[in-house]
Amino acid sequence: MHMNHDAAAPPAPEIAFDQFLAVDIRVGTIIAAEPFPEARKPAYRLTIDFGATIGIKRSSAQITERYALEDLAGRQVAAVVNFPPRQIGPMMSEVLTLGFPGADGEVVLVHPSVPVPNGGRLF
Repeated sequence: MHMNHDAAAPPAPEIAFDQFLAVDIRVGTIIAAEPFPEARKPAYRLTIDFGATIGIKRSSAQITERYALEDLAGRQVAAVVNFPPRQIGPMMSEVLTLGFPGADGEVVLVHPSVPVPNGGRLF
């Protein structure tokens, strides 16, 4: 899966609304953030609590430039929770944590503007 971290990425092709509905994006709270020295690009290993329905999932995130490990626990993030798990080095990444490219091209995490219950689905 190729990730385009370019702020000037061209618009994607038009899709039907049910294609959007097929992508399950949920909010969760990071409960642990650890170094991930085995990753090919600098990254952290995240453990995220998505509430009772989805549960606790792991993710790898290339956010080392903008975020310090100690600042991540307790932060809410958005993630796609219905992709198949991907092996990334020694870990299995179960969800795709979402972000936007900052002006410098570094990832800025997506999060709700006020706290919301874990597991809520984006609509």
